[in-house]
Amino acid sequence: MGEARDVMDRLTDAVTGSPDLKALAEIYAEDAVAITPDGGEIHGRDHIVEYWRQMTDAVPEGTFETVYAYEVGDTAIDEGFFSGKNTGPIQLSSGESLPATQKEVRIRGVDFATVRDGRIVSYRLYFDQMEFLEQLGLLPDELSA
Repeated sequence: MGEARDVMDRLTDAVTGSPDLKALAEIYAEDAVAITPDGGEIHGRDHIVEYWRQMTDAVPEGTFETVYAYEVGDTAIDEGFFSGKNTGPIQLSSGESLPATQKEVRIRGVDFATVRDGRIVSYRLYFDQMEFLEQLGLLPDELSA
């Protein structure tokens, strides 16, 4: 196992089970960039940690089931299922928040973490945002079909 794989595994541990925002801050480089389907392009460690805080507040006891885990050079790649119950508010990009739905979610996703000097410098997360919203019951009926 190389450095990228180790750092990705620490990231997964920090955002699942009992989230650890301090550990998250230690994982990302100060000038890291993250790209997510719901947060867009996020610049800087503090903003990335805030993104994860909002996610872990919404689903505080989430789990990750690995389907595939790879390491290619300085990049680790995970594909798997994130599962949990939405017991906290859901932050919208507009700044508004929605109350918890108390619904279970299970979404497949892929993430890539490029690591230099023991920290993530580039992070990309992909998941089906529509599927996530549908599982939470937040889509209008005509879109849930």
